[in-house]
Amino acid sequence: MKTVEVDAYVIDTLMQDLVGHDHQPSAFLVYLFLWKATEGGGRPSEPISLRSLAEGTGLSKRAVQEAVNRLERRRLAVVHRDHPLAVPRYEVLRPWRRWQDKGPA
Repeated sequence: MKTVEVDAYVIDTLMQDLVGHDHQPSAFLVYLFLWKATEGGGRPSEPISLRSLAEGTGLSKRAVQEAVNRLERRRLAVVHRDHPLAVPRYEVLRPWRRWQDKGPA
């Protein structure tokens, strides 16, 4: 069985923020699914259909659409499409890495 390493920030902070504050547990589930698909944000995903995201997370397609929109608005993911009807590829962003790298001023 393959294991997936997740930054502590994802569990310690992002989960509380998306689930508790935003009331969007679906966004957290989609983020985790995309985290695995992009090897922790190390590369863009292969094309992933909305249906595959829904089946992979156990969510409805509508819930996945709303979750992806939330992740884009929060700048936690970028959706790449070659053309408007193309199956999208996803890029997971990790903005906390920039904050941690800057350190104290």
